Amino acid sequence: MAPAQCQQPGCRGPRGSLRHQHPLLCFLLLAIVTGSALGDFEIHPQYKRKDSPRSVRSSGYSLLHMPWPDAIKKVVKMPPTVTVQPLSVIAHENEAVTLECEASGNPEPRYRWEKDGMLFRDLEEIGDLVVNKSETLNAFEGRYRCYASNELGTAVSDVAEITAAFVPAVMKHTPERFRKEEGESLTMPCDPPPDAPPHKIYWTDADIQRVHTSERVTPGLDGYLYFANLIPSDSRNDYTCHIRYHRNMIIQEAITLTVTPTNSFQRHPPHILRPPNSHSSYVALKGQHFNLECIPKGLPTPTVTWKRKDSNQELPHRTMNHGRWLSFSGIAESDDGEYECIANNTAGVATHTYTLKVEAAPYFTKKPRSLLYTPGETVRLECQVEGIPTPVLTWSINGEPISDFDEPRRKVSKGALILTDVKTSDTAVYQCEAVNKHGTILSNTYINVVELPPQILTEDNKKYMWVAGKTASLECSAFGSPRPKVLWENEAMEPAQSHARMSQTVDGSLTITNVSAEDSGLYLCSVINTNLSIAAELEILNRSKIVTPPHNLRVRRGDNAIMTCDFVVDPRLEAPDLLHWLKNGDDINEHPEDDKYTIFANGSLKITNVSLEDAGSYTCEVATALDTEKASASITVVDKPFPPGGLTISAQTERSVSLSWVAGRDNNSPLTAYYIEMEEAHGEGPIWEEVKHVDADITQVEFQLRPYGAYRFRVIAENDIGRSHASQATPAHQTPPAIPEHFPKGIRSESTQPDHLVIAWQEMDKRDHYGPDFKYQVSWRPGQGHGHGHGWDSQLVSGNRFVVNGTDTFRPFEIKLKAVNSIGDGPDSPAIIGHSGEDVPLEAPKDVTLDLLNGTAIVVKWVPVPPQTVQGHLKGYRIHVRRLPSPGRQRRHLLERWPGTEAGREHEQGDDLEEQEERVLEVLGYKEEAVVAGLQFFSTYELTVTVFNSKGDGPHSTPKSIETPEGAPGPPIFLEFDSPSETELILHWRPPLKRNGVLTAYLLQYGPIVNGTTSLLEVPINDPTKTDYRLEHLNPQEFYYFSLQGKTAAGLGESTKMKGATLLDGVPPSLINVTLGEGYANLSWTPGDRYRNVVFQVHFLNKNAGTEWEILDEVNSNQGFFQLPSLEPGTEYRLRSVLNNSTYWEGDIRTNGPALSVLNTNFAAQGWFIGLISACVLLLLILLILCLIKRSKGGKYSVKDKEEGQGDSEGRPIKDEQFGEYSDNDEKRTMSQPSLCGESKLGSEDSLAEYGDSVDIQFNEDGSFIGQYSGRREPPHAGPGGGPESSGAGSPINNMPPQSISFNNSVTGILDRSN
Repeated sequence: MAPAQCQQPGCRGPRGSLRHQHPLLCFLLLAIVTGSALGDFEIHPQYKRKDSPRSVRSSGYSLLHMPWPDAIKKVVKMPPTVTVQPLSVIAHENEAVTLECEASGNPEPRYRWEKDGMLFRDLEEIGDLVVNKSETLNAFEGRYRCYASNELGTAVSDVAEITAAFVPAVMKHTPERFRKEEGESLTMPCDPPPDAPPHKIYWTDADIQRVHTSERVTPGLDGYLYFANLIPSDSRNDYTCHIRYHRNMIIQEAITLTVTPTNSFQRHPPHILRPPNSHSSYVALKGQHFNLECIPKGLPTPTVTWKRKDSNQELPHRTMNHGRWLSFSGIAESDDGEYECIANNTAGVATHTYTLKVEAAPYFTKKPRSLLYTPGETVRLECQVEGIPTPVLTWSINGEPISDFDEPRRKVSKGALILTDVKTSDTAVYQCEAVNKHGTILSNTYINVVELPPQILTEDNKKYMWVAGKTASLECSAFGSPRPKVLWENEAMEPAQSHARMSQTVDGSLTITNVSAEDSGLYLCSVINTNLSIAAELEILNRSKIVTPPHNLRVRRGDNAIMTCDFVVDPRLEAPDLLHWLKNGDDINEHPEDDKYTIFANGSLKITNVSLEDAGSYTCEVATALDTEKASASITVVDKPFPPGGLTISAQTERSVSLSWVAGRDNNSPLTAYYIEMEEAHGEGPIWEEVKHVDADITQVEFQLRPYGAYRFRVIAENDIGRSHASQATPAHQTPPAIPEHFPKGIRSESTQPDHLVIAWQEMDKRDHYGPDFKYQVSWRPGQGHGHGHGWDSQLVSGNRFVVNGTDTFRPFEIKLKAVNSIGDGPDSPAIIGHSGEDVPLEAPKDVTLDLLNGTAIVVKWVPVPPQTVQGHLKGYRIHVRRLPSPGRQRRHLLERWPGTEAGREHEQGDDLEEQEERVLEVLGYKEEAVVAGLQFFSTYELTVTVFNSKGDGPHSTPKSIETPEGAPGPPIFLEFDSPSETELILHWRPPLKRNGVLTAYLLQYGPIVNGTTSLLEVPINDPTKTDYRLEHLNPQEFYYFSLQGKTAAGLGESTKMKGATLLDGVPPSLINVTLGEGYANLSWTPGDRYRNVVFQVHFLNKNAGTEWEILDEVNSNQGFFQLPSLEPGTEYRLRSVLNNSTYWEGDIRTNGPALSVLNTNFAAQGWFIGLISACVLLLLILLILCLIKRSKGGKYSVKDKEEGQGDSEGRPIKDEQFGEYSDNDEKRTMSQPSLCGESKLGSEDSLAEYGDSVDIQFNEDGSFIGQYSGRREPPHAGPGGGPESSGAGSPINNMPPQSISFNNSVTGILDRSN
């Protein structure tokens, strides 16, 4: 065919030129542009375009399944393709039957039908085979196949079968009647006619209401109705079996069932009714629905459990029909194996084993495709099928077996048809057919052989976007004959296939596996040996990811459920509505008027007020333009179970009943137990009481009842969520009265008066009265030795207490009781011994002796009293202990040792303060001695002994006294000291609170602490009256450990311990912080912890005025703060601290604010100036006189006036907005008050809190700058005592916060810090 110029709109420029293409290609491109549906075909993968849904732009055409316009229909010829397959049908009388068959192709195909392999009918334009309802069905029964043919080949349809169905004749049956006893089993038959077509069976009553089914009453797969056991309510005469066909119904005669109640309740172990025997085998086809059946009988109703034997795994989720069927929906080959049904009740177990073999009709695992080829190519049509048993595969050409053609270029190898060096004459429709005993499948595939020049069909400069980790495909579809070869190159002009992850497919596409950002860029596809090429751009984006997927939830009904779905996507893929939630595959949508579903910004789904209908599978789907990520989880809605139903009382006797019930719905949480409650009424208000709980597999229990009661029962089910509501109660069951069978318990005497016998007992439960007119008969008589031969006295009593009057004190009696009602007397209780009332004992214990056991304990012994004097049950003895004051004894010891001393007076006063201790020790039983412990040393005690019974104590024995010896003293009350110098300490203490004797001395131990250890020196202090002691020649650089003990005649006592160090000589501070304002300077420093207070002076010098040093009043080193007032703003000063003409710190400062201006005009000779100077001199003289008078009266400075002024200042409230502000009035007043007295300054009334904008400067001793500017400084840290320590008075000039606290030379604070 000569080449021709293509002038259609789809023609391209030099790189994609079509100017030398076959005219057939122009028709193809014209079809793309004009697009009108005619039919579909596929081309060889070499020419096939594979547009990914991930590509950003579509090329606008595809040769795969492309639509053909009518203009091309007459030019491009296509083999036929079956588009509508016929289906098998069941034909019924007076109904038309149609087998559809439709095919596409060019030219239009013709049709023919074959029946059972023989030609049945030829058709022209329409391929449907129609059987009119007037025709006889028998003639049309068979297997049909449709053939569609044109000049390029013949396509073959699937096999369809017509089966004739006739309404079976109705057989007359005699109505069946069954008479059974309660508890027996029954199989109720329903037999359809033997020639019946497919049908369904169901059971109803006379009102066409379906028979209620349960675990006890179950329909079988054969249509029979099975009763595991019968109950009286099963009796009825209208059990009706309905057999339904296509449009017909057969109703069999009603069956009558009569169930006779019985009182002989007998359990029956399970037995499998269907299937019979112990083993059965079944064959099921893959993909079909299949049920295994297990219907047992037995009493109580058996429960059925299904297991797979090879895994011993229970299969509750696959059961149907109340657990009697094991259902397979779409059975798979993995379901092949052995299964076991286990029927279980309280009487036994029955099992049945099933062998399930799964087979399969033939099915394709790989089907050949209809493709376009060029002459000379080798074609391989892959046809792979599977099935059980293995199918037989055959190939046909245009419906004729390939074996009928002698062509050496064709061969079949392992199911594949291979054609070498194809020609245009090989254009045909090829059939691959597979057959086994379960069916036949067929696939039509055509080969269309054409010849065309090379051409790249993929558009140029196409951009591809893929997400990382995926396999990217860049298309380069080249079309031509012979087949053109293409080459891919990257931006560096390197062959793409040189990279391990890049490969080229047969159709020319470049495949890049596991793409990443490094793969982004331009790629070039060229046809070898031509100038044809296209460019492709690849951009790799981040893969979408669900960071927090949803999890399976078990949610209680009524609660809220939240399913998480936090995700991230590439910003270039951001778009609204990326996230979607689905429930069981259906979209979940939010509604503004309903808050059932809420989807939050983070992707989470909230389900409000979860109900049972909300159970299911929930899927979070994040779908971008390039990828989709899904994560699924399920919600199982659980709730408390529904209450049981069908409560029945059976097998009733006078004193027992059997209760049975039917389980309610478990609401997705398996039942764990049942709780049976009983209401037992005996002449009083009914009360429900839980009487028994059983496991969930038990639905029948027995109860023993009491006479003369009305009983009702109800049952509550329980699962892991909670308990159900109580079931409906049974009707009341009444039991007849009877003679009491029990006697009262707890019989005893509770006598309290000497002349009364009080008999008491526990009142019997009204349920044990067993009848009306219930009373107690009380009997009593004197005990042995007290008129034992006397007969029994009796009395009927309604209560639980009886009093016998006129008895002697504490006399024994025999007592017994029995219960009596109107039916008769119950049994007597065993006789007990009781006593009349007690009285207090008459005598005291004798011969009491006291012996010292140790310094704080004594042994007390006595002779017991005669039993007859106790006048009751002897409880035991009481020892009465009293500590006596003993000033005479202690005074005697003191006067003997230190006559007329302070120690004697102090001890005497301490003895006078001794408390008079009293206590009582009980000794239970008949003991004759006891130990009294916990006494005080050096004390006198008085003891008496009494006997006691429940009525009280008898008389006291003769008092006995005893003295305890001295003991070691307790610790001194406190130990502290002062430090008068760096090498001296004065210890102070108080004597022990508990001396336990007479103090004779103290022992002091002390020593330096070196590396955590101490070597102690002992200093005896023989004067017990001393309360202080001076230690000299101590090392001021060390801490010391101190221990002080008191001493009596018994030895040393407990010690009081502490550690500390001496105080060092103080020096003025060498590091001072300066805070500046416009007219003042605040000085602050940190006092030393172990230094004494020292008084130093602060000097200042106005550097601008050239004056002499001015000296302020003395300052305490421990006060930590000082204010220098009355300075000029914007002026430089030099400051220093001085002690004994030695300078310890010096520094320069400059106050805040503008400097005072200096007038340059010469006004000294002016009159107004001379008058002003005269007035100032006069004013200064007056102030000087006042100052001298003031000093002569009160010294340098009036502390009282300053304290009062400070008190007034502290008393004024300071507002928040005024904090840190500067007062002009204060500044003017300060500047107008220069010092007139040599050593005195008028203090400023400004508070430190008024200077918020001050400057903090630190200086070294030489005055050099070491600090930095800062805001307000915090006051110095307080010492352990709450403030800085000081040994002197505070400065009278700087009485402002932080206030100085005086230090009294005590080292208590230092000791605390050292510890």
